[in-house]
Amino acid sequence: MAKSYDHLFKLLLIGDSGVGKTCLIVRFSEDSFNNTYISTIGIDFKIRTTEIQGKKIKLQVWDTAGQERFKTITTAYYRGAMGIILVYDITDERSFENIQNWMKSIKENASAGVERMLLGNKCDMEHKRKVPKERGEKLAKEHNIRFFETSAKSSQNVDEAFNTLASDILMKISKKSAPGRKEVDLKSSSKKTSNKCSVV
Repeated sequence: MAKSYDHLFKLLLIGDSGVGKTCLIVRFSEDSFNNTYISTIGIDFKIRTTEIQGKKIKLQVWDTAGQERFKTITTAYYRGAMGIILVYDITDERSFENIQNWMKSIKENASAGVERMLLGNKCDMEHKRKVPKERGEKLAKEHNIRFFETSAKSSQNVDEAFNTLASDILMKISKKSAPGRKEVDLKSSSKKTSNKCSVV
């Protein structure tokens, strides 16, 4: 039977408990939002097929539990991920500060060169904002990764964030498979796009 997609990308969402990882995935995969908070137990995933640059990309989006007690389960899933999205809650200063710990976790557990992205979620709750957008932009710039502020509730920038990450992964693997192309080219070309990480 013919495959219904050209590429399968495994994406992983990480971040503190309660930042809205599950809501983001459900919004992206099912275009729905549930206000009731249920903590993820261990790990779960959703699938959505999207078209990027004329290719059918099947995205397998893994949702990890943010609580410390599930860390050993979830770190096992870092290795096969092609893209990792770090999520914090703009109304929760601590969840932003902990991004550095999640970055460390990626360094220790993920494959080298994995695509990363930073998301400041719940941007619909401007009245409760604790983390200025500029801080998110600055942190993303320090790590040379893209940055979006999203709202799973209003769906703002959700599709854009996931599709941008998928597009970056596709570009990376296309360059890797191109004859005579060196990894060095890849790194220098990704730096050129790093200043586009902030989205209003």
